[in-house]
Amino acid sequence: MHTVWKGAISFGLVHVPVKMFSATEDKDISLRYIHKECGSPLSYVRKCPVCDKEVAWDEIGKGYEYEKGKFVLFDKEELDQLTEESSKSITILDFVDLTEIDPIYFQKTYYLSPDQAGANAYRLLMEAMRQTGKIGIAKISIRSKSSLAAIRVLADCLAIETIYYPDEVRPVSQVPGLPEPGIVSDKELDMAKLLISQLSTPFEPGKYTDDYRQRMLDLITHKIAGEEFHIAPARQESNVIDLMAALQASIEAVQHIPSDPGPSPATAKTKPQTDAAGRKKTGTAKSSKVPAGTAVVNEATGPIPVIAPKPKRRTAKSKETGA
Repeated sequence: MHTVWKGAISFGLVHVPVKMFSATEDKDISLRYIHKECGSPLSYVRKCPVCDKEVAWDEIGKGYEYEKGKFVLFDKEELDQLTEESSKSITILDFVDLTEIDPIYFQKTYYLSPDQAGANAYRLLMEAMRQTGKIGIAKISIRSKSSLAAIRVLADCLAIETIYYPDEVRPVSQVPGLPEPGIVSDKELDMAKLLISQLSTPFEPGKYTDDYRQRMLDLITHKIAGEEFHIAPARQESNVIDLMAALQASIEAVQHIPSDPGPSPATAKTKPQTDAAGRKKTGTAKSSKVPAGTAVVNEATGPIPVIAPKPKRRTAKSKETGA
């Protein structure tokens, strides 16, 4: 691993020399812009729009735009003075419980290892934090940027995670379109809680993969080999009409139990009963009758209007016989 930072952890009068290493790596596949006409990759040029020429690195400074088109300029020495004192120290300010920090604050994780003769102090801090169940909230400056950080025990290593300052986290009140507080159906809530219970499992990060990156790698491999490569389109999800039906279907899918609710009242066909002479009986089971205009709810498609059959017209012959 490449050393990102060297310094020391200080809490009270204890001084722990450490080295820092990135705990994560970005595996996104980087694509470059290519000139379609000749196939050459395009490069970014640092060009001054006023002087109309390319600018070398030794001619580039830094500035802050306090008004449109107006800047205050800084020399490298001035910027170095701002971070000179704090750039080599991780100062633990408080010890807190990890559960008190919302994940929205976390940025990037680094590993810390003991440096020089700091193994004993490193081991002492790690064991004390492990047994007390506390993490340290500290300040650190990395690449001229000051950050809050959380130091915690990860396996047999100290890890430090940079976290945002409170004023860098946008309040939830700024999120548009949030639903108004309202009453949730108890039945739907119970079904949702049951579904969450069925899907609950210990966290195993190894079973999650980056499907997009794998498809991209397959595409690159096939293109290098000169082969055609096609990806089947994803199945279009239908709109959820009945929330309860969707919850029920989800729970049954998790349990791997086939759903067999029986014939729907709207679609069930009752076999006509006949007498000994083979004639159709006029009476039917009372429970099978559906009043005209009654809306039957189908679990898959929602309410279905039931239209009562029109009464048969009496013919002249039937009037004479009294039928």
